[in-house]
Amino acid sequence: MADPLVQARGLTKRFGDFTAVDAIDFDIQEGEAFGFLGPNGAGKTSTMKMITSVSPITEGKMTVFGIDPMTDGRSIRQRLGVVPQEDNLDLELTVAENLYIYGRYHDMKRSEIEPRIEELLEFAQLGERADSRVEPLSGGMKRRLTIARALINSPDLIILDEPTTGLDPQARHLLWDRLYRLKREGATLVITTHYMDEAEQLCDRLVVMDEGKIVAEGSPRQLIERYAPREVVEARFDGEVKDEAVLQLEGLAQRSEVLADRVLLYTDDADETQNAMHSRGIFPEQVLVRRSTLEDVFLRLTGRRLID
Repeated sequence: MADPLVQARGLTKRFGDFTAVDAIDFDIQEGEAFGFLGPNGAGKTSTMKMITSVSPITEGKMTVFGIDPMTDGRSIRQRLGVVPQEDNLDLELTVAENLYIYGRYHDMKRSEIEPRIEELLEFAQLGERADSRVEPLSGGMKRRLTIARALINSPDLIILDEPTTGLDPQARHLLWDRLYRLKREGATLVITTHYMDEAEQLCDRLVVMDEGKIVAEGSPRQLIERYAPREVVEARFDGEVKDEAVLQLEGLAQRSEVLADRVLLYTDDADETQNAMHSRGIFPEQVLVRRSTLEDVFLRLTGRRLID
């Protein structure tokens, strides 16, 4: 296997007495889509900032393109494309002008930039908006433009921080299609996201972070197989009988979770679990059977607590 595009060993980031990233190890291979998942405050953004060489490493080692970001940050940044969580486009300029200016930031010549703009406008489905100002564009159009702008220098590594946050389902799926095209063309993507379906769609491998540490690593399918039984039975009960039903459900499945409005039963055979429930005289108001997902894994590993 070729040397990783990004390699971290014991990577640590502290802010005073607070440890944001706590001695983590990971490798990112060329051509893969690699994801960082975790609740707010897990250390994802701090890790991304160290990869992009805009935040110094406190302890440990990391190389990007085989280069030390502590000494050659500028060389690394020249080969990156970065899509920030919040769009930071120049609203008073046109779509094409936003791309042109970014090309100049990378010291590209006009003869290089102009054909690249044409390619990227087609990629982002913004060809008809080339001469439109950015301010009145929809959220989905602005997001596609932000991604196109990050590609102007044909980067070797593309960093995407929450790429579809705030978009409606149609815009999200269109962006997924654009990112999937990049992956098929051999691009290396590093993605942070709160959307588990997005991670399942886009990521070849991912790590789950919690409180600055990596708590799990693998492909989405590997993580589901490792941490969740095959199916989930969601049983809803009337409030008056729920407490009694919870006691009767004990030991019925491999794992159970009691929520405010329902009980989740994790099992490899949902039919068998439902039959066992009925044999105990338990008849929920409503039952939903579904396959286990990456979200089930995420919640098991990081909990359901709210973090601001």
